[in-house]
Amino acid sequence: MGKAHQEEAKKLRVRCLDIDISALLSNIPAIDVFELIVRELEIDPLFNSGRGSDLTEKRTVEMEANIIDGPKRRCDVVFGLSTVKNPVSLAHLVMDKSPHFYLAFSSAEEFDKKQGVELVDNEYFIITKKNVGMLKLAKEVNSILFDYPPTLQRQSVAVDKEGSYAAATSTSGLMNKMTGRIGDSPLIGPVSTLASCVGCHAPRKEKRSSEAPW
Repeated sequence: MGKAHQEEAKKLRVRCLDIDISALLSNIPAIDVFELIVRELEIDPLFNSGRGSDLTEKRTVEMEANIIDGPKRRCDVVFGLSTVKNPVSLAHLVMDKSPHFYLAFSSAEEFDKKQGVELVDNEYFIITKKNVGMLKLAKEVNSILFDYPPTLQRQSVAVDKEGSYAAATSTSGLMNKMTGRIGDSPLIGPVSTLASCVGCHAPRKEKRSSEAPW
């Protein structure tokens, strides 16, 4: 990450921290706070989800996100989103408005339409200078580009003043990935697990829909 990129990232993090502090001081629950923060990150083209996402081999965007509500032992994941402006908000809606744990691709987007969440054209997510050039490079070397630092994905964990803890992840995966590829970052268990305010990496079996497997 170059110096200019680092400075932009610092400014964005300060902006997100301001949102965080303001929301927590307003007694907004941790899970809603982190939806707000990740939404802000998804709108900014600096990172690797939402606007500025990595591209598939077909020059399209497929995003994924999760959200975890620690006290209520709930978690939900969405995959393969191509027109949902804020994937993390859809994950939250799947948690609150559906009986399911995972929802993906056209079914997830149809659910999004029914819930009235903002949709955009797939081109909205593509930043020509950033995305298209990297995809061209990946194709030239016939490779999937995955050597990204962790800071390029949107992952957040917080505890509010009531002791409630929440987490969220949003990503678009790898540059030049196959369409339909599902990444590990938003999976509950292998990567994203929140228990007793401790994040850990440990494979776990999926339990009842919308109940976190810890």
